[in-house]
Amino acid sequence: MYLESLIDYEKQILQLKEKLNAVILAHYYQESEIQDIADFVGDSLELAKQAASTNADVIVFAGVHFMAETAKILNPDRLVIIPDETAGCSLSDSCPAPLFKKFRDENPELVAVTYINCSASVKALSDIICTSSNAEKIINSISKEKKILFSPDRNLGKYLQKKTGRKMILWQGTCIVHEQFADKKIQQLKFQNPKALLIAHPECEEIVLEQADFIGSTSKLLNFVKENSAIEFIVATEIGIIHQMKKACPEKIFIPAPPDSNCACNECPHMKKNTMEKLYLCMRNKKPEIVLNKDLIEKALIPIKRMLELS
Repeated sequence: MYLESLIDYEKQILQLKEKLNAVILAHYYQESEIQDIADFVGDSLELAKQAASTNADVIVFAGVHFMAETAKILNPDRLVIIPDETAGCSLSDSCPAPLFKKFRDENPELVAVTYINCSASVKALSDIICTSSNAEKIINSISKEKKILFSPDRNLGKYLQKKTGRKMILWQGTCIVHEQFADKKIQQLKFQNPKALLIAHPECEEIVLEQADFIGSTSKLLNFVKENSAIEFIVATEIGIIHQMKKACPEKIFIPAPPDSNCACNECPHMKKNTMEKLYLCMRNKKPEIVLNKDLIEKALIPIKRMLELS
């Protein structure tokens, strides 16, 4: 343990990356040190595209489990590893594959549009995958005669119903981070910072979205603060994105939206399971490895490919 504490993780990770011919993909919600050492930082759609196009022998996915699974589905013959295999997702957990299959079997007429925040098994049972970046476009691409099942995020589903005018059956899942933002506390923040714009991820509760000056995926929120002339922003999403916002706009002020309690609930506990030490260890040991059977990969690849074709 003492020797481990003396390791220069950044130096060792870079050396291992070269040795393994690896690519490090990191989500915006990762620790700032991991974001800074990654080859690519993005949201779920951007990371899926990077995973689909990489030439690396090893994909190191600094994110949560469903993201690394997506990378494996797109790269079945490559080694895909993740710093902490217990880094899960409340949205994915809210949609267990057996329950999803049962509902699908009972409602075969529904087109299953499924948010990428789900397990490989649920992806395999879906018609098309979407992210918060492309969900509106994908919903609009489906014939209006067809009924849609949107899973698993009810808040994103409600938002999409308003944006597209389509009535959908919504799976009742939520994100533990985005459902925690407090309406009254945000109103207080806006009163204290009258020049600040409220920007929010569509996974937030409807009462928060109704107050927002801009709603978008993490990548769209980042682009918005870059392009908008405002100097102050209240950010209603996981606070990891603020690192990229500060790097892109050091002259601007970014205020994390407060949760409904005094906890650190605007941090995803699953995303934050990944650390520089775990990143180093997973590359050194080439595990934990994402392992999926061939049949599951083939089935889950179909709706992912449909998403990428539309994106």
